[in-house]
Order: sequence, then C-alpha cells, then structure tokens
Amino acid sequence: MKSRSAGLVWWLLLVACRTVPVEPVGPRPAPAAEPIRLTIVGTNDLHGWVMPSVETVSGQSLRAGGVAAFSGYLKLLRADNPGGVLLLDGGDLFQGTLASNLTEGKVVIAAYNLLGYDGTAIGNHEFDYGPAGPAVTATSPQLDPFGALKERIAQANFPLLSANIYEQASGQRPDWLANGGLRIVERRGVKIGLFGLTTPQTPTTTMPLNVSSLRFAALAPEALAASTRLKEQGAEVVIALVHAGGKCSEWKVPTDTSSCDTGTAEVFSMLQGLPAGTLDAVVAGHTHALVAHVFRDTPVIESFALGKAFGLIELFVDPTTRAVDKALTRITPAVAICETMDEATAQCDPRALKGAGAVKVVPATFRGRPVEIDPQVASTVQTALDQVTELQHKKLGLQVPATLGRDYDGESPLGSFFADSLRRAEKADVALVNPGGLRADLRAGELTYGQVFEVIPFDNAIATLELTGDELKRLLAAAYGARKGVMQVAGLEVKLSKCVAPGRFKSATLEGGRPIVPAAHYRVVMSDFLAHGGDGLGPVLGTIDPRRVDLGLSREQGMRDSLVAHWQAQNKPLVAPKPGRVSIVSDGLECPSDRAVEAPADKH
Repeated sequence: MKSRSAGLVWWLLLVACRTVPVEPVGPRPAPAAEPIRLTIVGTNDLHGWVMPSVETVSGQSLRAGGVAAFSGYLKLLRADNPGGVLLLDGGDLFQGTLASNLTEGKVVIAAYNLLGYDGTAIGNHEFDYGPAGPAVTATSPQLDPFGALKERIAQANFPLLSANIYEQASGQRPDWLANGGLRIVERRGVKIGLFGLTTPQTPTTTMPLNVSSLRFAALAPEALAASTRLKEQGAEVVIALVHAGGKCSEWKVPTDTSSCDTGTAEVFSMLQGLPAGTLDAVVAGHTHALVAHVFRDTPVIESFALGKAFGLIELFVDPTTRAVDKALTRITPAVAICETMDEATAQCDPRALKGAGAVKVVPATFRGRPVEIDPQVASTVQTALDQVTELQHKKLGLQVPATLGRDYDGESPLGSFFADSLRRAEKADVALVNPGGLRADLRAGELTYGQVFEVIPFDNAIATLELTGDELKRLLAAAYGARKGVMQVAGLEVKLSKCVAPGRFKSATLEGGRPIVPAAHYRVVMSDFLAHGGDGLGPVLGTIDPRRVDLGLSREQGMRDSLVAHWQAQNKPLVAPKPGRVSIVSDGLECPSDRAVEAPADKH
C-alpha cells in the first residue's frame, strides 16, 4: 500500500511539471525586425524606342518592347513592394527613331515622366541633337550646343544626372547639371543617394563639336567623390547610374564573372578602382549588352537596349544598422518586355523562341499576373507615332531582295553596301563607314523611309577629304586601332590582326590589289562625325590642312536623304556586294586577355 501511494505522488509530480509553465528569467527578447526591401528597376539605352516592335516567329506576330507595355510591368512591381521601388536608367534616352528625333527627345521625357523615373544617367548620345531646332551643331555663336538637352532637362520631372562633366574653361560643373549630378530620395524610410556618370569616351562617340567645351573626368575618382558627398548628406544606400557598361555571356550565377569582360570594360574598371563599400548597386548602360552580376561585392545590371528588357536588383537594408545585407541581395537579369507573348514559353524575344515550335500568341503576363498597359502612357506614345506615320511608311520605290545585316566586329553586307553607295554617290576613291553608325539591319522587302531611318538615325552630313596615300594609311591605322569595331570600307582591301589592339591594322591596298602611293592624293568620303575626329580619328585628322576637308555643312541634304536620292537615281535593287574587302590575318601573337574580338558597344 505504501509503494502504491509513493507511485501516485510521483505521477502527480510529473503531470505538474508538464502542465505548469515556467516563467523566463528577465524580459522576453523582441522579435527580430524584418529587413527593408528595396526594388531597383533598371533600364538603359532606349534610343527613342518608345514604341513596340513587331517580331515574327513561326509565322506569328508578337509585340515586344515599348514604354506602354513596360508601364504594366511597373504596376505589378510597385504592387509587390509598395513604396519600395526605384526606377532608374543608364542613359542614351533619345537618339534613334523618327518619333524621338523629330521632337528632339520630347516624347521620351513625356513617357518617362508618366512612368515615374527617379533619375537617369546622361549618355553620350544625349548630346547628339546639339542646339534646339534643326541645326545639329552650333555653327554660330548664337546657337547653344546644349540647347536641345537643356530643353529636355527642363521638361523632365526627374534629374538627368552626371557627376563627371566639367567645363573646360572654368573647371566647374555646368550650371545646367542639377545639384552636381547628385540626388537623394527616400524609400520605406531609407535615404538613397543617386548619382550619374558619363563615359569619358563621349567626345569620340557623339558629334565632337557639340562637347568641345566640356571635359569628361575619369569614372572611379568621380564615383568615390560622389558617394562620399552623398553619405555626408545623409544617404544610407548609394546607387550609381553609369553610362559605361560591360558584357557577360553567362549570367545564371551572379557571382561568377568569368564570362564578363572584366579586364577591359569601363564599368568593371571603375569598380576595380573603388574601395570596398563605395557603392551598393550600379545601373549601367552604353554597351547594349547584358550584365547581371556581383563584381567586387557590388551588384551591376545592364539590360541590352531599345526598350526591350529591364533588370532588377533587390537590396535588403537592416532596419537598425541601416546597412545593406549583401547576403540577401537578389538579381534578376534582363526581363523581356512583352505586350503579347507565346503562351507556352511566356516569351516574345525571337532568340528565346528559336526552335520552340508552334507559337500561340496571348496577352503578356508577368509573375502569373496580366500586364495591364497604362492608357495615358499608350496615348502619349500613339500621339507621337501618329505625327510620323506618313514619313515612317513612305515607300521609296525600291526593293531589298535579302536582308542586309550588320556586324560590329567584322566586314558586313550592310556596311559594304553603304560604303559602296557613298563612294559612288561622291565619285570618291575611298569610303569609310563606322560600324556604330549603322543601328539596325536593312530588312528584306519594299524599302520605306522609316527603315532607312532605323539603320542611320544620326543626322550626319557627307564629308569629303583630300588625303595623301601616307595620310590615308595613318587614318586607317587609327580607325582600326581605336577599339571601335571594324571600319567598313569601299575602294580598299584591308588586312587586320585578329587581336583588338592599337597595332591591329596590318596593310591596305586599293581595290584590286593596287598599291596606295604615299605621295598620291585620294578623295575620301565619310560622315562629318568621323571627319570631326569621331571614333578615334581626331589625332590624325588634326594634322590635315583644313582646306582639304569639306564637312558638308553647306549641303542641302544630309547623308540619309542623299543616299536615298542616290539609290532612287540608280533605280536598282539594294543588294550586298561581294565580300572579301576586310580579312583577318594571324600574326602569331597572343591576344591580350585571350580576347580576339571586342564586345560590341554603343559607338556612334
């Protein structure tokens, strides 16, 4: 009986221990606060492409790109992170389409105002329009070379930023640059510093005369100085908008930069020169390529060009320390902007749909939700398109039997055709065409003015020069050694090294293998952009007697309309000439960084 009583007492003690809570000693710890999420939406190199393009895949038409469709993606992103989205752009907003060029970028700023951009970098092509109005350069003291850009800055509800632009004469930043190229915004209680940078290559990648009074300082020192100033003003997170990019061929693993041109690209070189912690994120541009990587602990995005994609960086800020938790950073590379898409793949990019089989066109969705276009953005774009429709679709009475393609890094059917056209139209011995001046392939079919404009949107004049054979060879050495792609030629046969380096030019002869006589004189035709010293030709052309250079500024027609008139006078189909005028030779040398071809970039 005694043992049963003892057992009952023991059982009751066990139950009491299991059911009676034990109060903790001291105060309960507060639950950890959630990190603050910031969503950075980055675009770059719109080049006036406010409208969608129509892509044909397996006989079906898909509508890709355009700011109206982009407005639908932004609505979904802002709903996903209310009050936490920043919309930023890496520059080159305007130059490139009839809708943009005929208003000197006014339609782009109108659309960006409606989309709610927080800031954009100033790109090299922001200087292309020169003075407000029809003049492309300031040919008289009364014309302001920054007139068109100043009008767009005044129109914008957001700042166009650049912290590395200085006046040559005074050494000061221009007074038309807001706050020295800096801005601080607030999202979800976090103070975010923004600044812009413009590629120092700008004097050779826009009309040189338009920026002759400016100096574009080196990127890394200016980035460090801008970041320091912003932090002194209270910025807790610093983001750079850099119109200077790079290129990567793989992006599945953001921390793996082995496929990126880290040894040569401007944006990576800039980051190499910065102390750790200088920047929290970079939105880049200029090279029309894809970057979605973490380099030296800094996330960088660049998303192709022409309004067809955007990139995402998500930063997570500790609510107590106000520091970015880099372990939580997420990058989403190049999200395609679709108005309509293939149902099975949710894609509108022909490259992504290659080999996908049958295509079923449906309205676009993003993250499982419909993309709803903002009617005000769509109306703004349509108004601009209506104003240029007649000129865009004007038929020129000519046929293009097969598409003439371009190639930045080699001889191309399009480049050779344009060079031949210039040479014949001007009865010249030699023609030079910079590959960056050709902005689209010339599609097969009946030729329209809009197609020609897409290929050569720049309002260049035709320039002619009288050069000796020795001067011509020095000019070719500069052209092929400037890392600006492969200059397209007519009237010449050129040999190049496979290595993209200053000594790449090996030799040249006239058409048919005839030698270039050093003391003989040759008539050479090119764009006035090149004749002004663009794409690295300045050091050689600066030694030429100006009396032997006609910049073509007194001509009634620019290059585009002159070529159209020439083709119409010839009244023949536009076909590619026989290839073989540029050849690559092996000289037994190892190319720097094992790179035989430079990444295509946004050159004029």
